[in-house]
This record gives sequence, structure tokens and C-alpha cells, in this order.
Amino acid sequence: MPDRTEHLLGLLLGTEEDWPRAFEELVRRLGPVRDGAGREHTLGTERITIEPFDLRARPRYDLVIDRLAYWYYVPREWLKKVALMDDVYLLNSPFTFQSMEKHAAYCAMIRLGLKVPDTWLVPYKNPVDNARYAYTAARYNQPFDLDEIASRIGFPLYMKPYDGGAWRGVSRVKDPATLHQAYDQSGEMLMHLQASVEGYDVFARSLTIGPDSMVMKFRPDQPMHDRYAVDHEFLSPAAGEEVLTISRLINAFFRWEFNSCESLVVDGAVHPIDYANACPDISITSLHYYFPWAISTLLKWSVYCAVSGRRPRLDLDTSTYFDVADSARSYPEKLTEYRRLADDYFETERYQDFCATSLSTVDEIVRDWVGSPAFDDLLVETVRSTYPPAEHDRFVAHFRGLLGLWVHDNVPAGR
Repeated sequence: MPDRTEHLLGLLLGTEEDWPRAFEELVRRLGPVRDGAGREHTLGTERITIEPFDLRARPRYDLVIDRLAYWYYVPREWLKKVALMDDVYLLNSPFTFQSMEKHAAYCAMIRLGLKVPDTWLVPYKNPVDNARYAYTAARYNQPFDLDEIASRIGFPLYMKPYDGGAWRGVSRVKDPATLHQAYDQSGEMLMHLQASVEGYDVFARSLTIGPDSMVMKFRPDQPMHDRYAVDHEFLSPAAGEEVLTISRLINAFFRWEFNSCESLVVDGAVHPIDYANACPDISITSLHYYFPWAISTLLKWSVYCAVSGRRPRLDLDTSTYFDVADSARSYPEKLTEYRRLADDYFETERYQDFCATSLSTVDEIVRDWVGSPAFDDLLVETVRSTYPPAEHDRFVAHFRGLLGLWVHDNVPAGR
């Protein structure tokens, strides 16, 4: 009888309830998992609480899925501790959270040669709350012409916080008047000015978990429940591959394994505009049709990391990527090499083999669960907690239809 190894997966959560319940249920339904050597592994979940901690205390978790520490510093420092001292596997590195504030992510991807729109950072409109600011500003801050910078970028453009935040403070600027209005309203927020990609053919949003990505057609002008269109052929094969490569490149570069990327596609050219999201949206009421894919992929990657003994990588190894960026390779050749580096980081081939053998039943487990009364109960509860009572019936029917379509589309051939 092979030895059994137990693994505890920790969930560090904020306000979410739908996907954590889904993840916990799927871990229960999965049961024991055998690795390539035939050893049996069992997995459990636990929601992590926040409390004082001894820096020498040993955590009980093999892996942590973090959805909180991007804004809550107590658990962020705990994550740094368990990463540095205890080798706990984290899906997103807590040491690159500053890059999640967009600015460093823009800089890195521009350096790697991606088609990021022209972007400038401008000083605060209002002074920061620091007693030394007035002296420093008087001595060192150079006056600047906001209109001149905007004219160099070209109208229309976007003004948005350098650190992002769920579309907070984002303004479309069409002329000098709206430029100054947006800047006046920015207050103490540090802002980017970024060229608009006009006349784009499609807005693609890719959710990447480990080495797997789902590229979805995104419609930002629609209400949240209708922003993701169910469309499997909205990109050309070449553009689709480029979006996948960019998504995985960014994640491998920063050691992010649970992240989303937004790109605008114009005449086949892919322009990434937002690709640093510490807490990507995976709720039922926004992803709907794509929710089962997200939860099953999160399950597969988490189990793989825990069971296979994958070691966390805290070093960024940026020079390897910069060597490619600075080479004489063409853009397509650089993308090919970036994809190879990303696949190497994510152990893509080994992971796919593990899914095909040790996790071969997951797709069927998820499909049966999504079609079950238990899942429908979760859906109804989520709708009732999200929308006003007058809209409950409408949205229950809406999401039941989309998830029923997913079940229909994922019935194996011959059944």
C-alpha cells in the first residue's frame, strides 16, 4: 500500500463567497490523487484567518491562494514570511505586488518590445501629505506643461492611476478641457497619461492560471453580467496565439500564476493595456459560461503544485528575458522565445501530463457538479446576494442559461 501524503490548501479571502465555496466543493469531490510514482495524496482546504504571528512559527499550508494581500498588509507580510522561511507555494509572488501597481509592469513589457501604447507618468496634482514636500518641490520639482505632454501623446488619450484599481479614476480625455478636468479631479493620485488605441477590432481579456489561459471577448461598455461574450472564434489564429503568449510571458516574468491580461487588437496587432491584476475577477455573475473553466483550472494547478512538489520561484531572472529583448531577433522570433521561457517556468509539458493521468477525472467531476442541484443552489444564493430582489428571477434565468450552455458544449463525444 503506497504511503499517503496530506496537503492543506489555504484560502486567503476578502469578500468573495461563490468561487471559494466552489473550489472547496471540488476539492472534496476530487478525492485522493496519485502521482507518477503511484503515491497517494489527499487534499483539504482551509480559510486562513488573520492574527498575530511568530516569525518562526511553522505554517500548516502547502499552498496558499491569495485574494486579499494586495490591499491588506498584515496578510501580505505573513505571505512574505511563509515564502521566505517555509517554502509555502504561493500562486502570486508577494514580492512583486509593487509591479501589480501597473507602472513597473508597463516598463518591463515596453522593455521586452510589446506594443504598449505610449505612456507618460505625471506628478501629483495636489501635494502629498508629507512635511518635507514643500521644500523638496520648491527646490527640485520642475514646472511642466500638461497640454504639451498631451499633444505629444495625441488626443484622445486616457488618464488613469499608475496603480490601477478596478477602473478607479480612469478618464477618457478628448481635448484640453477634459484633460485639465481629469487632472484636477485626480487629487493626490499619481497618474499615467496613455495613448488611446482607436478603432480597435476587439477587446480581449485573458484569464491565466498556471500555464493555462482562457481568452475571452470583453465588452467594457456593457454591464458586468454581459461583458464576457460567449464567442470562440473572435480572434484570428495568429492574434489568439499572440494574446496567449503575452499573457503567459507577463505571468512568468513576474511570477504571477493567477492573473488577467487585457489587450486591444487592431488589424491583427495586439496592444496589451492592462496586465497586472492581483485579484482577477472569477465570480459566477461575471464569468458565467467561463466560470467552470476557471474553477477547474484553479483546482488542477493548485493540486499539481502541491502534489508534484513544485518549488516556488522567488527570483525573477529578468536578465534572461532582457537578453531576448535586446537581441537582433524579429518581433515574432522574440515572442517564440518568450513562449519557450514561459513554458519552461510553468513546466507546461509536465503539468499537462499530470492532468492527463493523475487528474483525468476532473473535467467529468466539474461537468457533473455544474449540472447538479448543489451548483444551482450556489448560483441562486449568489444572485440573491448580488442583485436587488426585483431582478432575482431575471438573473437566475440568465445565468442558468449560460451555464447550461457550457454543460451542453462540454458533453464528451459519444454521450
